[in-house]
Amino acid sequence: MNSIVVNLMQVRQRMELAALAAKREPEEIALLAVSKTFPASAIEEAMHAGQSDFGENYVQEAVEKITQLAKLRPWLVWHFIGPLQSNKTREVAEHFDWVHSVDRLKIAERLSAQRGEFPNLAELQLCVQVNVSDEDTKSGISLTEAQALCDSIAQLPNIVLRGLMAIPAPNPDKVQQLKAFAQVLDCFKKIRMARSTDFRYQFFDTLSMGMSDDLEAAIAEGSTIIRVGTAIFGKRDKINK
Repeated sequence: MNSIVVNLMQVRQRMELAALAAKREPEEIALLAVSKTFPASAIEEAMHAGQSDFGENYVQEAVEKITQLAKLRPWLVWHFIGPLQSNKTREVAEHFDWVHSVDRLKIAERLSAQRGEFPNLAELQLCVQVNVSDEDTKSGISLTEAQALCDSIAQLPNIVLRGLMAIPAPNPDKVQQLKAFAQVLDCFKKIRMARSTDFRYQFFDTLSMGMSDDLEAAIAEGSTIIRVGTAIFGKRDKINK
């Protein structure tokens, strides 16, 4: 049994135990395998082990892999999770199913318009990225501005507003991890409650938060998508994209 298969089993077991500890159903939480910098062959191995959702940060690298794995496209769901520049939105609109990292209306508008150029594709699923730790070096809109941005995005065609994404500052303290994720959950609940009768929010059900080092805390605070890379594929080499 190869290491990717074993690692996937171990991560899924961690997620299941965390869900049960939080009195949640494990089926409520999806695993997103972050495959950035790893080859298409590693993605194929993971797919044969039952993994279908894959996250990429770098547009050019991702499109190359998506093209390489075109024959497997019906069984793969591609998520863009990295910072997105305006000059890269067309490729993302054409090749991805989800975008987790929208933090500006301009990006959402471009994705909406460009997705519309591919009528054979389903609507693009979007999450708004919030900067819960107020880090200057990290993408994301402030929690206080999240609802206004969501309201603007929800009106756009060719996309579906799904929820919020967050990457809190790394912290080994479990209490601090829980605190950061709780803030995102609170923001999510307030938006959902405020727009409970708005049909444009009917699929607002996603909290994309939690990674290898803090997935237990994220699940305890309501995460529905856990993003894990190293714990599945191993240590990655840094690359410039």
